[in-house]
Amino acid sequence: MLLGVLDVGSNTIHLQVMQAHPGARPTPTTNLKTELRLTDYLDEIGNISPLGVEELHKAIGDALVHAKEFKTEEIVAFATSAIREATNGAEVIKEISERHNIELQILNGTEEAAMTFLAARRWLGWSSGRLLILDIGGGSLEMAVGDDEYPEESISLPLGAARLTRTFLQSDPYTAKEVKKLEEFVKDALGSSLLPALAEHRADHFVATSKTFRTLARINEHWFKDNPKKLNITSLEKAIPKLLAMNNKERAELPGVSSTRAQQIVAGAIVAYSALSKLELDEVEICPWALREGIVLKWLDWMKI
Repeated sequence: MLLGVLDVGSNTIHLQVMQAHPGARPTPTTNLKTELRLTDYLDEIGNISPLGVEELHKAIGDALVHAKEFKTEEIVAFATSAIREATNGAEVIKEISERHNIELQILNGTEEAAMTFLAARRWLGWSSGRLLILDIGGGSLEMAVGDDEYPEESISLPLGAARLTRTFLQSDPYTAKEVKKLEEFVKDALGSSLLPALAEHRADHFVATSKTFRTLARINEHWFKDNPKKLNITSLEKAIPKLLAMNNKERAELPGVSSTRAQQIVAGAIVAYSALSKLELDEVEICPWALREGIVLKWLDWMKI
């Protein structure tokens, strides 16, 4: 069947339509992505502004029209931290569900980590052994570890690239003072939050998912001829000063970096470097499957029951 996954994230509204059947590998057929940084539409008390809500409706409406054009049979819609944490998030979700006749589910941080972990497990297989997964989204950083299809321990921290950029990085190019405050915040958040199984970083494979990690790996391939299927901490450490020396326009000219991603990639790089340093990892493997694929796999598992 054709299954549509509608991801209402902090950076984008992303529809991915897949050929999906229980027991088979999900195969992408078409997608539609609208860049909409919801954190830019938050007011002083944390509400998504009326303009932000209307932009959200438009992006979701366009996605559903696209899904209908491709004869999508089922839509699984979910939202993550940007709406989850908005003061008027529940009201916005209700309005979206009623206007567009969809059931928009809110995922909490634990659920995000679990679905991402499931996707990585299915991609890498049981022979990969114990996994430790890192995922940097627009609003949060998820970390999870375990031997099975769902993590033994997981954590979600407010260290998403869009969130941190909005909070700390306002100049173009960024100032040393802004960057120092960001680095200190990330270090403190990681230093006080890791659970025992994560802190001991015992695993057979250390895996990174998400657009941020994939983009950083492509940048390191471009600059240092690294393997794009891995992110090396030594190269990442060398890349950060180069990224900081650029303005947003210059970063947007790097391979795989959109204009929106250009503003956030510095924050993403600092979070990635800090996480790898905290876990004492030399490198992580890049997994192409992440949260959306995990949602599909979970839905297909449910369909088999």
